[in-house]
Amino acid sequence: MAVVWSFLASRILFTMLIRILVLCASMLLFVNPACAEVSPVAVAANMKDAFSEIATAFQATGKPAIRVVYGSSGNFTAQIMNGAPFNLFISADEYFPLELYKNGKTVDEGKVYAIGKLAIITKNSSGIQLESDKATLVKAINKANKIAIAKPDLAPYGKAAVEYLKAEGLWEIAKGKLVYGDNIGLATTYVITGAADLGFTAVSLAKSAEVSRDTNYLPLSDQLYEPIKQRMVLMKGAPTEAVELYQFMQGSTAKAILRKYGYATP
Repeated sequence: MAVVWSFLASRILFTMLIRILVLCASMLLFVNPACAEVSPVAVAANMKDAFSEIATAFQATGKPAIRVVYGSSGNFTAQIMNGAPFNLFISADEYFPLELYKNGKTVDEGKVYAIGKLAIITKNSSGIQLESDKATLVKAINKANKIAIAKPDLAPYGKAAVEYLKAEGLWEIAKGKLVYGDNIGLATTYVITGAADLGFTAVSLAKSAEVSRDTNYLPLSDQLYEPIKQRMVLMKGAPTEAVELYQFMQGSTAKAILRKYGYATP
């Protein structure tokens, strides 16, 4: 009799276990689409504050939340070429998006969504004066211990900084003091933390609340560096959300936010 009861108990437990497993499987099938990870959007570091506001405005229209990764345009391009699953690339220049297009990674050549502007910044506590005349800039560079810029081969704002220094005749006195960040955000952080006394950054970052709290900046003449035309491109097979964000970036709301942060818009 005990053997029978033991057998029945085992069968009951087995049946319950099977039902639990089936229920769990059905629940996983149900929640999986909602929990599926959204492929991130690659955004140039100079766009951090402006794009954060644009993303909020985009979601306010009833669109889903988006996952954003900030970094250098050059690094993003290398990652996409090697299979990184970005659906939309919002670059700090034209060169890198067009390279992806030439290599068959994008649906087309994309769109120029903004024209960036270069600035030089220093901490308020540095005692360094920033004025547009060359003599004052020479004094500022001579007084600085380190000067932060983004790596010119990875970040368009770093390339623009080198162009500016050479065009203004400041390269020889500045080049020995340069320290390089992988992107413009990191170069800006060097100044905020005191690791560098001067730094070249985007006007959009210099105007942000986080940066302007402890620093002051000087916009630099855009006649002394190549225009920083910022282009965005959609990857092939991009989902609807990425396409809608791409379109939103071309609309009046996004353009107003970009101008607020110091960009010119097409």
